[in-house]
Amino acid sequence: MFFFRYLEKNVIFSSPALKLDTWHVEADTMAQISSGNGCLPPSPKMALHRGAVDKEEALRMEAEALARLQREKRNTVPSPSLSSSLSVSSGSASGPTSFALATSVRPEKDLIFFPESDSKKQDDKDKFGTINVDKLTNEELEELLLDDYVVTKPHPSSLSASYPGGHVFNSAPFHQSSWTPSLSRPSSSNLSTASRLQPGAFPTPHFPNGYNPTMATFLPPRQPHFLAFSTVPPRPLLFHSPAVSPEMAKLFDKIASTSEYLRNGKSSGTDMESSNKSLEPAPPPQPAVPPVDLPSMSRFEWLDLDPLSMRRGDVEEAAPCPPVGEGQGSGQAGDPWDAVLQDETEGRDRSAQVKMHPRRASTGNAVTRSQSLSISETSSQQTQNKQINKGNEKVLSKYPTLQEKDAQNLEVNAFCEDVANLKSKFVHSDLSTNPGYVLSPVISQQDVSGESSSSVKVSIEIPDSQQPVTFTCDVSSSVELLIIQALCWVHDDLNQVDIGSYVLKVCGQEAVLQNKHSLGSHEYVQNCRKWEAEIQLQLLSQCTMKRDLARTEADDSALIDLEKHLGQVERPFKETVTRQGIVEYLEVYHNQIQLCLQNQSTQYKIVDQVIQAVKNLCCALDEVETPAITEAVKRLRHAVNMPHTRSPKADAKSSSSLTKGKQSPMEDSVAILTNAVYQMVKLYLRSFCPTSSVTLNTDSTENRDCREASGTTDHLQFTLFALHGIPTSWVSSYEKYYMTCALMHNNRNIFKPVQSKKVGTYKSFFYHIKWDELINFPIPVAQLPLEAMLNLSLYGVLNQNAGGSPDSNKQRKGTDLLGKVSMALFDFRRVMVRDTQLLCLWASVQAAQTGRKRNLAERIILQVDFPCPTVNVLYVAPPVSSYVTPQIKETLDPDIRRKVEKLCSHTSSIGLTRADRQLLWEYRHHCREFEGSLARVLASTPSWEWSALGEIHSLLHSWPPLSPINALELLDSKFAETEVRTVAVSWLESISNDELTDYLPQLVQALKFERHLRNSLVMFLLSRAQSNVNTAHYLYWLLRDTVQDSQFGSCYEKVLGALLCLCGGGMRAELEKQTKLVQQLGTLAENVRQAGGSSRQAVLQDGLERVQSFFQKHTCRLPLSPSLVATELNVKGCSFFNSNAVPLKIALVNADPLGEEINVMFKVGEDLRQDMLALQMIRIMDRIWLQEGLDLRIVNFKCISTGKDKGMVELVPSSETLRKIQVEYGVTGSFKDKPIAEWLRKYNPAEDEYEKACENFIYSCAGCCVATYLLGICDRHNDNIMLRSTGHMFHIDFGKFLGHAQMIGSFKRDRAPFVLTSDMAYVINGGERPTIRFQLFVDLCSQAYNLIRKHSNLFLNLLSLMMKSGLPELTGHQDLMYVYDALQPQTTDAEATIFFTRLIESSLGSMATKFNFFIHNLAQLRFSGLPSNDESILSFSPRTYTVKQDGRICEASIFSFHKRYNPDKHYTYVVRILREGQTEPQFVFRTFDEFQELHNKLSILFPLWKLPGFPNKMVLGRTHIKEVASKRKVELNSYVHSLMRGSLEVTQCDLIYTFFHPVARDDRMEGFEGVPKAQVLPQSPVSSRVEGEVKLSVSYRNSTLFIMVMHIRDLVSDDEADPNPYVKTYLLPDPHKTSKRKTKISRRTKNPTFNEMLVYSGYSKETLNQRELQLSVLSAESLRENCFLGGVTLGLKDFDLSRETVKWFKLTAGPY
Repeated sequence: MFFFRYLEKNVIFSSPALKLDTWHVEADTMAQISSGNGCLPPSPKMALHRGAVDKEEALRMEAEALARLQREKRNTVPSPSLSSSLSVSSGSASGPTSFALATSVRPEKDLIFFPESDSKKQDDKDKFGTINVDKLTNEELEELLLDDYVVTKPHPSSLSASYPGGHVFNSAPFHQSSWTPSLSRPSSSNLSTASRLQPGAFPTPHFPNGYNPTMATFLPPRQPHFLAFSTVPPRPLLFHSPAVSPEMAKLFDKIASTSEYLRNGKSSGTDMESSNKSLEPAPPPQPAVPPVDLPSMSRFEWLDLDPLSMRRGDVEEAAPCPPVGEGQGSGQAGDPWDAVLQDETEGRDRSAQVKMHPRRASTGNAVTRSQSLSISETSSQQTQNKQINKGNEKVLSKYPTLQEKDAQNLEVNAFCEDVANLKSKFVHSDLSTNPGYVLSPVISQQDVSGESSSSVKVSIEIPDSQQPVTFTCDVSSSVELLIIQALCWVHDDLNQVDIGSYVLKVCGQEAVLQNKHSLGSHEYVQNCRKWEAEIQLQLLSQCTMKRDLARTEADDSALIDLEKHLGQVERPFKETVTRQGIVEYLEVYHNQIQLCLQNQSTQYKIVDQVIQAVKNLCCALDEVETPAITEAVKRLRHAVNMPHTRSPKADAKSSSSLTKGKQSPMEDSVAILTNAVYQMVKLYLRSFCPTSSVTLNTDSTENRDCREASGTTDHLQFTLFALHGIPTSWVSSYEKYYMTCALMHNNRNIFKPVQSKKVGTYKSFFYHIKWDELINFPIPVAQLPLEAMLNLSLYGVLNQNAGGSPDSNKQRKGTDLLGKVSMALFDFRRVMVRDTQLLCLWASVQAAQTGRKRNLAERIILQVDFPCPTVNVLYVAPPVSSYVTPQIKETLDPDIRRKVEKLCSHTSSIGLTRADRQLLWEYRHHCREFEGSLARVLASTPSWEWSALGEIHSLLHSWPPLSPINALELLDSKFAETEVRTVAVSWLESISNDELTDYLPQLVQALKFERHLRNSLVMFLLSRAQSNVNTAHYLYWLLRDTVQDSQFGSCYEKVLGALLCLCGGGMRAELEKQTKLVQQLGTLAENVRQAGGSSRQAVLQDGLERVQSFFQKHTCRLPLSPSLVATELNVKGCSFFNSNAVPLKIALVNADPLGEEINVMFKVGEDLRQDMLALQMIRIMDRIWLQEGLDLRIVNFKCISTGKDKGMVELVPSSETLRKIQVEYGVTGSFKDKPIAEWLRKYNPAEDEYEKACENFIYSCAGCCVATYLLGICDRHNDNIMLRSTGHMFHIDFGKFLGHAQMIGSFKRDRAPFVLTSDMAYVINGGERPTIRFQLFVDLCSQAYNLIRKHSNLFLNLLSLMMKSGLPELTGHQDLMYVYDALQPQTTDAEATIFFTRLIESSLGSMATKFNFFIHNLAQLRFSGLPSNDESILSFSPRTYTVKQDGRICEASIFSFHKRYNPDKHYTYVVRILREGQTEPQFVFRTFDEFQELHNKLSILFPLWKLPGFPNKMVLGRTHIKEVASKRKVELNSYVHSLMRGSLEVTQCDLIYTFFHPVARDDRMEGFEGVPKAQVLPQSPVSSRVEGEVKLSVSYRNSTLFIMVMHIRDLVSDDEADPNPYVKTYLLPDPHKTSKRKTKISRRTKNPTFNEMLVYSGYSKETLNQRELQLSVLSAESLRENCFLGGVTLGLKDFDLSRETVKWFKLTAGPY
């Protein structure tokens, strides 16, 4: 406001030129307020003396004067002396703020004057006179203007209504000439409005508070933008120059350059109607904008436009937005205060139409990126916007320049054509590719369950049948056979039935079995067999199937529009400006240009507005300013400053010269600037903006001659020009910047990288980094591969003085990597890149940490200029060489053949030396018989230059087709050659849709290694998505997630847009519903997470109601699987987990009434992509094991990332964390051995059920050990390990993997290779002592490990393809090497078995795992009372029981005790219970530990009651002996008697009745009769008796005999003590005993596992055939001689040494 008050104080004009016929003195008060000077009225105290009027009276008089003016206008006659007239029209025909100026000459008696005292005027004059403008600095001027005296003191002023407004004066015009007293210009208005005041006739001020005199006036609600006056003939209007001294002009110029003014300055668009004369292309007229309702405003509220005094909402509405031309075409408003409000209204409309994201703040009057209007649209506004968009399309059609070929992205157009062609191949009427429903996945596997379990029970629901059809069938039976069997129940004659028209739907899922496959191959059936659940199916005809996902005829005819369906997709770089939006900016620019050219006398003032329009356009285009723009602006400034006359004669002469075709320097400059603007716009459009709907011939090479790249000897060179749109934080943080330029191919440098010079930041329109440096690579273009990439990396040199201290950057010395960008040197047409290229730089981690967080919608643009030769450089592939038949294999030297075979057997290229690569390439034709060796051979190619491609392509096409799994490796980043990738995709065609789904994440990531959008891989994925709902579903969510990638997001956007165009309306609608559901759940989860502990439940309930309202409108499929359909929430079943991320448990009602409830977990704040990858690897491992006939009972559950740091996870039913199982035995339960075994026995009381659960545990634990070790899964505390009641163990939460261990300070929490604790070994062994079941466990682990090792290449390839996915723990070669080392790919199976056996021993013997569990128990220690009735309160009871259920206990006593041996030796106490109403007592069996558990929980439940004392558990000597049991019987009996005589609150609590409730084991206990199970006692061996067997592996290779001692079982000794066995071997005859070999000692076990290799080197087969292997088993004794336990002598001639022999051998009492 200081500028307003400065004018009030110092500027006094008195101009008699303009007089109104009937205006009197009071009306001029209104004129002073409403005129262009922008001054506020004087204070009421000064205004009311000497007969002055106040504001209200002035407004009333204004309305009366306006009415008289309008009546008198009709009789106005134009003057012939002037050729133009100027007028001002407001936005309303009637209202207090509308007036018009009519031209007439009147006496000066109408002038209003607000005087000041002479003394005050003299003081002010003296104060102003002391200012030396020439020596005044900007800082001093700001201090002066912001001084309290200047700002707060009111000053009256005298201003004439004729004064058109002030201006930010430039001193130059005043030095050159005086103001022109009059202007003449033919009117260009083609609207039916009154003649208007020419806005460019006088300088226009810009004020810090946002006021602009040229803005449109206040717009009353729902009124037109201009007065609908009939055309009035123009009449003369004279203006006299205001009294402005040169000193004042200098001061104005100083004010305009201060930082305070620059910070608050607003753009000064000048309103003008488009003239008939226009530049090429001619700007079309702007369509009318419908009126928008404005908020109510008090009578004088509009007078105060100071943003500091406005409400926040008003300030936001008044924020400037980019000029888009609407106001430029409307009439000039009469009241400048009305203009401010009208501009606000129009700004909202423009914001809704153009939908732009302005750039950040820049110096001067530019539009800022950080300012934007965020106004919600009503339905009526949306309708209006649709109409406006249609108008914009018409406007765009009038700008053919923006739709020319050089303004289009030709590659995107070509991609759209390919997608359209693909779409035409899949018609909606083909049911095989358009079923409209989900097909149940099929997994091939071997049936390892045995013949007895190969038959399964199937239940099929048949329509109109009350009972399901149940029968037993073989798992190998086809689904068609099941359909026939089911139809036999409802049809007598099957010949009349079309079997193929029926399907079997899975109950509980919207999926059907595949008729051509076997029943057992379906994933659903395999899961049912795993969980021992019933197989439930439903017979339906295809005509009754719900085909809501099928494509329709309308979908087939729909056009391809990649942007149409991406509205709900979160993208890192949204398009900042559209083509229609650019048209708006061009409208403003052309209006300013026309105004400038048509008013030559004021060109020096209007040029600034032209330049401002160009600056606003550049700002909207991500602050891109090309050199042509910079030079054209300089030329324009120079042209306008050239001396020229302004007399009417000169103007007439200039006009006559114009008609003769001669252009003035100003017109030449404008033409050059216009051309530069359009070139920049077209450059930006083809680089970043969506393509238009115009179809172009993409095969054309711009009608230019071509020359082959192979014959081009020119060096590669380009100009590194500048970096636009840099963050302002960089300017202060970095001193210098430089760029490194690298030529890459196959992830390797073609040439040494080149570094640019170091430069600082420059300022033109905006801050930018300018190199303008020629980069030259001394390599001919002919040597460049077709897929060569130019990688540019930006580095910033830290400013050591940033932060105010030289020491502020001690921790960050040197340089920071700020960003990278890559580009292909040959485009999709194989034409070498040319002309200027704009590249979007993606910021690195260091750049993101520097300064403030950048808005993801703001790009950093790198401008690179390539040469523009007269002909295109076209890459033409060489002809394929004829295939040469390889030499006969036998002609190779045996050593070379052996080396080649060894190199071909490598599972990966990792570890190959230069010599190995040379050998592979030299003998490449001999590698054809090794299927997986092609990748190794291609990786050994010495050169990928044009001259070498013929041989490479010949080898590639002659190679036997690879399997799809092996072909995956050829899609890695190290194989960039287009032909190689195309052939690899052709080999992928044979993969099934279900198997393809397993590898979709890697294939989606492989798109990053494609050089162009048009490639065979993306078309392959889109074609598969066309024909399979599952593929389309998962591809959608994977693409949606990868769109967030800042480097490759733009490519994935287009692929996702193509997918949505292809999948059809039904599928799109379903995906949109899933997206909305995920958004609502994400919001709910975030709110619950942010809420406090006490308010979380209330926040959860409120959010669940909103989600429930979503389900009230429609059902929804879940992102986890398209076959899971939910109808509503089960609100009672929803809750949240008390973990750091506070994930939600969501219970959903299944849409299928025959299905069970769907339970999922929704998590925010954690990146679930790593969990997805780990679970995918485990699932693929399980597939491999099943295909090899090994079922490890792996629990596979689904997990999917639905956006940045959020996702959904399937919950496994009937499962519990290991921590909750262990803490039932207290916080130290992790150190005890029985918790898991007792928990399994509680849920599996029957002996056969318990044994089955233990078997499941052994198999699943083996699978978990192998999987977690190979993937390096860390952070394995007992809350991340879960156990199902059926015995299946599985892991969750894979936030740490590939060996990235969780750290506590500098210590690793995960110190063991994998989790294997003593309580797990207790279940495996069936007790405390090792048994043969542990040997089974070791064998399962070794077998599983070796099977995965055979597929090492697959896992290394899958992980390598994910290295660019952005996972924080899979980023470099070292992460891949962890898996390589874990797989041990170069070792034999026997060596790998020994290796993994040592890992088992290391893990089992580690105390660190138990201690880690204990620490986690302490951290998570919570006790919330007893569980609810559906949960167990005792470890051995599966649920809770009450006195009402069982009846009151009258008497309880300890009857007897018995010894048990299962799972180990212990004593059980028989409790006699007599209940009320029962005549026969009841007997239950409880152990001493179970009594102690009862007492501990009673103490917690009743802390204030005095409970009877419990017997001491600690005893001296042995615990499990009869004397101890007898003593405890008496003590326990006393305890029970005292307990049952206590208070009723204690004796009748649920805990007591649950303890005495019979469990399943009580019914099987026969010990009550007093008959102990003596038969299970181990028999002491007869002296010198030898029993047992030993398992050996015997193999021979490379003149070496390998004897692996694996296991020994059922050893016996002379006493009952367990021996300490070890094995010793000799090769007989051996008189000197030089062949002695022995294993380590296994302590205290009769069933030891060794897995140790005994090696005999330097023996030929002939020698070994004459030898015998003598093996002895001995027990190591410390106090006496080692005891012989048995032995065996084996003749080696009986072994086939050409293969490995694994066999059990019986031990005998042979010689020792």
